[in-house]
Amino acid sequence: MLLIKNGYVKTMAGPDIPGGSVLIGNDGKILSVGQELAAPEGAQVIDAGGRLVTPGCVDAHCHIGLHNEAVGWEGMDYNEIVDPVTPQMRAIDSINPMDESFPLALKGGVTTACTGPGSANVVGGTFVAIKLYGKRVDKMIVKDPIAMKCAFGENPKRCYGQQGKRAPMTRMGTAAVLRELLFKTRRYLADQEAGKNPPFDMKLEAMIPVIKGELPLKAHAHRADDILTSIRIAKEFGVKLTLDHCTDGSLIADELAEEGYPAFVGPSLGSKSKIELINKSFTTPSVLTKAGVKVSIITDAPVIPLQYLPMCAALAANSGLDTEDAWKAITINPAESIGIADRVGSLEAGKDGDIVIWTADPMQTVGAGSYVTVVDGKVVYQA
Repeated sequence: MLLIKNGYVKTMAGPDIPGGSVLIGNDGKILSVGQELAAPEGAQVIDAGGRLVTPGCVDAHCHIGLHNEAVGWEGMDYNEIVDPVTPQMRAIDSINPMDESFPLALKGGVTTACTGPGSANVVGGTFVAIKLYGKRVDKMIVKDPIAMKCAFGENPKRCYGQQGKRAPMTRMGTAAVLRELLFKTRRYLADQEAGKNPPFDMKLEAMIPVIKGELPLKAHAHRADDILTSIRIAKEFGVKLTLDHCTDGSLIADELAEEGYPAFVGPSLGSKSKIELINKSFTTPSVLTKAGVKVSIITDAPVIPLQYLPMCAALAANSGLDTEDAWKAITINPAESIGIADRVGSLEAGKDGDIVIWTADPMQTVGAGSYVTVVDGKVVYQA
């Protein structure tokens, strides 16, 4: 058992608790959160010394483990650029938990990430939610699959049409490729259910959970028209959807609030490296939140290294996002939006014991990081 005491506890499930404590059981689950909790006999006790205590941070969109640090082309295992339609790809088969990005993320207070294929393909494969501590990805999984990656805009055009390989060459082409896959999957499923036993198709098998509404499309979309095209197609086929990157979101905030899909905003730090990033800004989370959109802030790591997720939230707060909303955007909002809030995102009895004791409040202090990081009740980093 583990007791963290004497902290300023931000539960993300209710009011903050000054002088608060968190008790974690032997199974790694939170037993209790409150003031002045007693330490059971034999429990490990950590005195937070008045420091800020929060849930471990959650990134709803990155490529950690599929893009390895400092190894060039050999470490790039996130884009299968041979076919614009590869839904049968699974992130878990490319993740390398031994990469140095994992301990760096833990040091930065990030304990859970949704990671998966890149945006070269119109449909790239499934994302997975994992804890960031472990040696074997199979034991790190929180939920698999979490979503089916699809992409709009410049990337599929550049990787296929611009290279003279094959469609899509235009945004029309991208939409048509995705629609064709969805139509084929719907017919394939209908034939299965009618007992017609169609020939096995691995791509269509992978898409069945999407058509059945069990698995959302995870739509890479920066430009306003691409965002709205992803919504148009999702509504046509009655499938679930998340809006990933959502760079032009502030331009259509009222429309997005009306539709109700969650927005994963970022990466907002760095240069505007392509045309569709022209409106990239840390003001976007604030505009969307004020309009009523549920916002998560993302790093798209390795675009922004995962350990800087709290810093990205702080920069958004500095650009108009309420500080409490900034914390929500890297804890409970992503957990709810990717469907793992029963496990992570807040400090509540029954949830996983993923906790960060901070050296200072990262929303107020540049360079603040973890003093102690706990994953499933185990101390995995200590300054």
